[in-house]
Amino acid sequence: MPKMKTHRGMAKRVKKTGTGKFLRGHAYTSHMFSHKSQKQKRNLRKRTVASAGDSRRIARLLPN
Repeated sequence: MPKMKTHRGMAKRVKKTGTGKFLRGHAYTSHMFSHKSQKQKRNLRKRTVASAGDSRRIARLLPN
């Protein structure tokens, strides 16, 4: 059986925490900032924990 390969696209997008959760960036951060409030833009800069369903999918793509 060959080794499982890491999905490089996913590895660049998420980070695994010490407890095994995955941190992801927010959507809506690439353009059209003039109609977004300063509070919304500030909160979109922060990373957030991926949902449980997404975490299962991410874990399959990142075996290591």
